[in-house]
Amino acid sequence: MKTIQGPSLHLAQFAADTAPFNSLPAIAAWAASLGFKALQIPAWDARLFDVAQAAHSQAYCDELVTMLASHGLVISELTTHIFGQLVAVHPAYDALCDSFAPPALQGQPAARTAWAIEQIKLAAMASKRLGLTDMGTFSGSFAWPYLFPFPQRPPGLIETAFDELARRWLPILDVCEEQGINLCYEIHPSEDLHDGVSFEMFYERTGRHPRCKMLFDPSHFVLQQLNYLDFIDIYKDHIRMFHVKDAEFNPTGRQGIYGGYQSWENRAGRFRSLGDGQVDFKAIFSKMAQNDYAGWATLEWECCLKDQQVGAREGVAFINAHIIPVTDKIFDDFAGAPVSAQQINTLLGIQHNSFNK
Repeated sequence: MKTIQGPSLHLAQFAADTAPFNSLPAIAAWAASLGFKALQIPAWDARLFDVAQAAHSQAYCDELVTMLASHGLVISELTTHIFGQLVAVHPAYDALCDSFAPPALQGQPAARTAWAIEQIKLAAMASKRLGLTDMGTFSGSFAWPYLFPFPQRPPGLIETAFDELARRWLPILDVCEEQGINLCYEIHPSEDLHDGVSFEMFYERTGRHPRCKMLFDPSHFVLQQLNYLDFIDIYKDHIRMFHVKDAEFNPTGRQGIYGGYQSWENRAGRFRSLGDGQVDFKAIFSKMAQNDYAGWATLEWECCLKDQQVGAREGVAFINAHIIPVTDKIFDDFAGAPVSAQQINTLLGIQHNSFNK
C-alpha cells in the first residue's frame, strides 16, 4: 500500500485580480503559509500559467518548479477543465461557453473547439516538461440536455453523441499517450461523463484507451445520490486524481435532486466546505489507502456559505487528519511462528497414506 500525498490545493476557485491571488508566486506564498504541500494549477488561467510557453520551454517550466520549491511546494497536476468543456458543446450552451474562448473565436463553435483541443494537447506537453503524470479535465457534453427529456429521446441519439465525443477526444488521448500523461475526466453532472455507466460508454468507444482515466470527486456523487464508496472499488484502476470536496443532500417535500431552479444556498443538494457536509471522508480515505491510490488529495473549495480563505485554512487540517500513513506490518505478526511444510500438513490433518496411491 502507498500513503496518499497531500494536501494539494486546486487554484481555480482562488485565482483573482487582487493580491495575493493574481500571480502564481504570490498565491504560492499564501498557500504555503497555510500548510499546503502542492498546487493544482488551472492551465487556462493566464494570470497564473502560460500553457503554450510551458509546452515549448523547459526553462520556463524549470523556473516555475524552482519558484514553487522555494516555498516548499510542488505541482500536483495541471487541470484543463475549461478547455475540455469546449471540446463538446451543445448548441443550448453556445452563448454561455463563448466566454471561455478568446474574443476572436467567439461565435465560431468549430474554431473554438479546434482551439480548445490544441490547448489540451499543449497542456499534456507542459505536464511532461513539469515531470507530471496526470492531468484533469471535463469531457464536455452533447447529450446532457437530454438527460431526462420529454418527448423521449429518439433511438440513436445517445449513441451518436458518444461516438462523436470519442472521435473528438481520441487524438487528444493519443497525444497524452505520447507524452506519458493520464487524462483524468472529472465525473461530473453537466458533463456527458457524469457517472460510471457514462464513463464506460465513452471508454469502450476510445478502444479502452490506456490514458483514459478518472478524477474522483465525491461531492458530485452526493448530489446525484450515487454510492461513492462502491464507485471507488469498481473503478479503482481508473482513479488517478482526487478532489477532496464536501457536499450535502437534504431533500424536502418541495424539492430534491433537481433543485427547483434555486440558487446554490437554497438547493436540496449543495457543496460545502470540508467537514460541513455529509461525505464520509474517513471511509473514502480508507478505501483509497486499501486500493493503493498513490496520487494527491487535493482540496477543491466550493461552498455556498463559508468564506473561501477559511475553507482553505480548515481544509489543510482536515486533509492532514484523514490521510492514512499506511503500515508495512501485519498487526499480529508478533504471534507468528515459522512452520514447515510437514507441520502445515499436520495442522490440516493431511496424511500422505494409501489415499494417494
